Amino acid sequence: MLPTLLRSCPPRLGKAALSVLAAFATVAALVVGVGAPQAAAASSLPCDVYAAAGTPCVAAHSLVRALYSSYGGSLYRVKRASDGATANIGLLAAGGYADAAAQDSFCSGTTCIITEIYDQSARHNDLTVEGAGGAGAADVGAPADALPVTVGGHQVYGLEISAGMGYRDNSTSGVAVNGQAEGMYMVTSGTHVNGRCCFDYGNAETNNLDTGNGHMDAINFGTECWFSPCYGQGPWVQADLENGLFQSDAGYSRNTSDTGTGPLPFVTALLKNNGQNHFALKYGNAQSGGLTTTYSGGEPTGGGYSPMHQEGAIVLGTGGDNSNGSIGSFFEGVMTSGIPTDAADDAVQSDIVSAGYGGPTGSSGTLAAGSEISLRATTSCCTTDYVRHQNDAAVISPVTSGSSYLDRSDATWIVRRGLAGSSCVSFESRNYPGDFLRHYNYRLYRQPMDGTSQFRADATFCPQTGKSGTGTSFASYNYPTRYLRHYNLNVYAASNGGSNAWDSSTSWSDDVSWAVSSPWAP
Repeated sequence: MLPTLLRSCPPRLGKAALSVLAAFATVAALVVGVGAPQAAAASSLPCDVYAAAGTPCVAAHSLVRALYSSYGGSLYRVKRASDGATANIGLLAAGGYADAAAQDSFCSGTTCIITEIYDQSARHNDLTVEGAGGAGAADVGAPADALPVTVGGHQVYGLEISAGMGYRDNSTSGVAVNGQAEGMYMVTSGTHVNGRCCFDYGNAETNNLDTGNGHMDAINFGTECWFSPCYGQGPWVQADLENGLFQSDAGYSRNTSDTGTGPLPFVTALLKNNGQNHFALKYGNAQSGGLTTTYSGGEPTGGGYSPMHQEGAIVLGTGGDNSNGSIGSFFEGVMTSGIPTDAADDAVQSDIVSAGYGGPTGSSGTLAAGSEISLRATTSCCTTDYVRHQNDAAVISPVTSGSSYLDRSDATWIVRRGLAGSSCVSFESRNYPGDFLRHYNYRLYRQPMDGTSQFRADATFCPQTGKSGTGTSFASYNYPTRYLRHYNLNVYAASNGGSNAWDSSTSWSDDVSWAVSSPWAP
């Protein structure tokens, strides 16, 4: 229970005192037989598993759930735009899932940003919005509602990073320094990535500057290929060891089968490094299956990497010098003291899979928030066609029970409370978490929510009785005379008459009327 007790213990203690308490916790655990390496109990969460393996967590960050079975404290803090007030978002129960309803209530009628992500370990290595660095101006907090997801049947929020966002702690306790061994993982997403530097989670410099080779030891996830060749299209799990994103000791990939994870909605990315002469990279589907090792071997051959020179800061969403052009998603992650065993990694992956990332919401076929739906055209020509995303754009095409799983997933949407108005709705992609339908130059696209007021308005639609007398029509929030319409198999925000071809009055009332149907891929 110590992590929970420390979180609730006033006043907040300094890092030196916390180090002493953490050491006491380790001793106490060993006395009762908890901290000794042993098989993890079925109810063990990731940091319980690692502690039992003798490599305890020194940082444990998550927006969606507890990472210790005993943890009952806060997960993160949000700040309200309307009045600057803040609130901590905690758990529904100790060892459980985030109380997202508390965030929804606190942020109702306005917007919120995430200002702090709490460390669940006894170390209190909490992450706050990152300041300016050698390669980037001070960052801003991520919008708190940008990444709604279902985990374990609960509606929660992840952290969606856009360029210019990042979090950091430059004054940590217990994090590896100067060649000490460590391990780390994060649950991220293969659908929200880019090729810019650097979507990292892990060990970084304490001054927000590039201080040389080997001064970082962080997981990187994205499509940036620093050392050629990289195989496939990515995204790849790489090691940001400073001045390079490494897939092997040579930098470039030595593994032709490592073509990246592809657009998996949820990915486990893992790095471990003994700080002297060996590091390893692994990844897995966070929804099913085990881990794949893409590299296990020597440290990079360049100077400064063997031994490593880690400084012990923790960074999330940027590079060590605050290179902040990347995008990415973060749901949970931990850092350990020492290198976890492969068996411990496997047990943690099993727990992540059992957590239920991206599972069914429990509601379907209605416009209630959280319901999963498909939208079927009602025009006589197209009654077997559904709205789906294809190459990032919204189109209609036939979907049946015999269609591929990808096609059925592309035609499934999760109804969310309107991003710009709670009396309306927004449509989140089922298989691209955090991506919403929004209009741009009147055409509909699937794009990641960036938190701007423009995006919120463009991605909000207000339902009303179908203009044809059947089904439902959806008026654009910021262009209320325009409705979701299919035209030549594409989807637009269209008015009834106008200069654009898609504004044609011919069959307009039928084309803007949709049947809200059960989802093709619940």
